[in-house]
Amino acid sequence: MPKKLSKPETWPTLVQERLNAWGKCIKTQRLRQRIPVADLAARLGISRTTLLRLEKGDPGAGAGAYLTALLALGVADQAVPALPAGLWQGDYGQRVKLSLQEKGGDDAEYF
Repeated sequence: MPKKLSKPETWPTLVQERLNAWGKCIKTQRLRQRIPVADLAARLGISRTTLLRLEKGDPGAGAGAYLTALLALGVADQAVPALPAGLWQGDYGQRVKLSLQEKGGDDAEYF
């Protein structure tokens, strides 16, 4: 098993909250649809243990596993809305240029 990059406690609170919410959603939808753990795990191509980790909101589980589970349960669009196209398309703009003062221009000898 690969070594984890960081401990779950060090992840940002927002990330932990979202993963917990996704995990609760996966478990709730699985129970509502009366799908046994073994069946959903087989459908997703993951182990039962990994599915149980997803349901607990474990940050060590892969993002792809979370998204695939949400998609298989039919709630992906509600749980994870699509990002606006402006976040990855369009003009990237010009690079920010530093002013002379920020470059150390006129007041370079000050320090």
